[in-house]
Amino acid sequence: EKSVIYDNLAKIFPEVKFIETDPKLDQSGDVDYLGCVDDDKAFGIQIKPVTAKANFGNYSISQRMKGSFKKFKNKFGGEVFIVFSIKEQIQNKEIIEDIRKEIKRLIRK
Repeated sequence: EKSVIYDNLAKIFPEVKFIETDPKLDQSGDVDYLGCVDDDKAFGIQIKPVTAKANFGNYSISQRMKGSFKKFKNKFGGEVFIVFSIKEQIQNKEIIEDIRKEIKRLIRK
Protein backbone atom coordinates (compact mmCIF):
# COMPACT_ATOMS: atom_id res chain seq x y z
CA GLU A 1 0.00 0.00 0.00
CA LYS A 2 2.67 2.50 0.99
CA SER A 3 4.46 2.26 -2.34
CA VAL A 4 1.20 2.97 -4.20
CA ILE A 5 1.08 6.25 -2.30
CA TYR A 6 4.72 7.25 -1.97
CA ASP A 7 6.05 5.91 -5.29
CA ASN A 8 3.02 7.01 -7.29
CA LEU A 9 0.55 9.56 -5.93
CA ALA A 10 3.01 11.56 -3.81
CA LYS A 11 5.21 12.04 -6.88
CA ILE A 12 2.26 13.05 -9.08
CA PHE A 13 0.88 15.41 -6.41
CA PRO A 14 3.89 16.81 -4.48
CA GLU A 15 1.73 19.62 -3.06
CA VAL A 16 -0.38 17.09 -1.13
CA LYS A 17 0.70 15.65 2.21
CA PHE A 18 -0.28 11.97 2.38
CA ILE A 19 -0.84 10.57 5.87
CA GLU A 20 -1.61 6.95 6.71
CA THR A 21 -4.78 6.75 8.78
CA ASP A 22 -4.75 5.20 12.22
CA PRO A 23 -6.87 2.03 12.09
CA LYS A 24 -7.78 2.56 15.75
CA LEU A 25 -9.43 5.86 14.88
CA ASP A 26 -11.12 4.56 11.74
CA GLN A 27 -13.09 1.52 12.91
CA SER A 28 -14.46 0.79 9.47
CA GLY A 29 -11.04 0.78 7.81
CA ASP A 30 -12.52 2.36 4.69
CA VAL A 31 -9.91 5.11 4.33
CA ASP A 32 -6.25 4.08 4.22
CA TYR A 33 -4.67 7.50 3.60
CA LEU A 34 -5.55 11.16 3.92
CA GLY A 35 -4.47 13.46 1.12
CA CYS A 36 -4.14 16.75 3.01
CA VAL A 37 -4.60 19.80 0.79
CA ASP A 38 -4.40 22.27 3.70
CA ASP A 39 -4.92 22.29 7.46
CA ASP A 40 -8.60 21.35 7.37
CA LYS A 41 -9.32 19.94 3.90
CA ALA A 42 -8.42 16.47 2.71
CA PHE A 43 -9.51 13.71 0.38
CA GLY A 44 -9.34 10.02 1.19
CA ILE A 45 -7.66 7.09 -0.50
CA GLN A 46 -8.63 3.48 -0.11
CA ILE A 47 -6.23 1.02 -1.72
CA LYS A 48 -7.61 -2.25 -3.03
CA PRO A 49 -5.01 -4.80 -4.12
CA VAL A 50 -6.25 -6.68 -7.18
CA THR A 51 -5.41 -10.29 -7.86
CA ALA A 52 -4.80 -11.35 -11.42
CA LYS A 53 -8.21 -13.06 -11.48
CA ALA A 54 -10.20 -10.16 -10.06
CA ASN A 55 -12.07 -7.75 -12.27
CA PHE A 56 -12.02 -4.34 -10.61
CA GLY A 57 -14.24 -2.90 -13.34
CA ASN A 58 -17.24 -4.55 -11.68
CA TYR A 59 -16.38 -3.46 -8.14
CA SER A 60 -19.14 -1.65 -6.26
CA ILE A 61 -18.97 -0.20 -2.79
CA SER A 62 -21.22 -1.40 0.01
CA GLN A 63 -23.84 0.70 1.78
CA ARG A 64 -21.59 0.74 4.86
CA MET A 65 -18.73 2.14 2.79
CA LYS A 66 -21.02 4.75 1.22
CA GLY A 67 -21.98 5.89 4.72
CA SER A 68 -18.36 5.91 5.81
CA PHE A 69 -17.31 7.94 2.76
CA LYS A 70 -20.13 10.44 3.42
CA LYS A 71 -18.95 10.91 7.03
CA PHE A 72 -15.43 11.44 5.73
CA LYS A 73 -16.60 14.11 3.27
CA ASN A 74 -18.56 15.89 6.00
CA LYS A 75 -15.47 15.96 8.21
CA PHE A 76 -12.71 16.73 5.69
CA GLY A 77 -14.56 18.21 2.69
CA GLY A 78 -13.16 15.79 0.13
CA GLU A 79 -14.22 12.65 -1.65
CA VAL A 80 -12.77 9.20 -1.00
CA PHE A 81 -11.12 7.55 -4.00
CA ILE A 82 -10.63 3.81 -4.41
CA VAL A 83 -7.28 3.01 -5.99
CA PHE A 84 -6.85 -0.48 -7.41
CA SER A 85 -3.27 -1.73 -7.40
CA ILE A 86 -1.34 -4.63 -8.86
CA LYS A 87 2.31 -4.98 -7.87
CA GLU A 88 2.32 -1.51 -6.34
CA GLN A 89 1.12 0.13 -9.56
CA ILE A 90 -2.17 2.00 -9.96
CA GLN A 91 -4.44 0.08 -12.31
CA ASN A 92 -7.37 2.49 -12.58
CA LYS A 93 -5.20 5.33 -13.91
CA GLU A 94 -8.25 7.49 -14.67
CA ILE A 95 -8.50 8.04 -10.91
CA ILE A 96 -5.44 10.31 -11.13
CA GLU A 97 -7.39 12.91 -13.11
CA ASP A 98 -10.32 12.60 -10.69
CA ILE A 99 -7.96 13.25 -7.77
CA ARG A 100 -6.43 16.23 -9.61
CA LYS A 101 -9.91 17.76 -10.05
CA GLU A 102 -10.73 17.15 -6.38
CA ILE A 103 -7.52 18.87 -5.24
CA LYS A 104 -8.41 21.93 -7.35
CA ARG A 105 -11.95 21.93 -5.97
CA LEU A 106 -10.73 21.73 -2.36
CA ILE A 107 -8.21 24.53 -2.87
CA ARG A 108 -10.94 26.81 -4.27
CA LYS A 109 -13.30 26.20 -1.31
